[in-house]
Amino acid sequence: MADILPFHPKRTPTPDDEPEPLWREALGRSLRAAREEQGGRLVDIAERAGISPQYLSEIERGRKEPSSEMIAAVIGALGVDLADLLVGIAGTVRHHHGTGLAVGRRPAGPVLMAA
Repeated sequence: MADILPFHPKRTPTPDDEPEPLWREALGRSLRAAREEQGGRLVDIAERAGISPQYLSEIERGRKEPSSEMIAAVIGALGVDLADLLVGIAGTVRHHHGTGLAVGRRPAGPVLMAA
């Protein structure tokens, strides 16, 4: 006979219940943080990047998935290094997952290879 599991309809959500951030959301938060850290206005950064302030706002809010060319234009306008931006995004994702695996580290244990 099957075990009966208790049902907890009013369970308090835990941090593990949060959905993993999307790439575009993590990117947008990082770009916004860099802009605000510099004290830059959205309209000024957008103008230097050659895009509309509305589009930059959508990128920062994680609503748009910008092309690599758009990302390059925005980070160029911010004077941010791509590697630094990516490290910041990786830190955001790693923070969400706790300690997690470091980039380039393989999981312990045997690795099964397809023949």
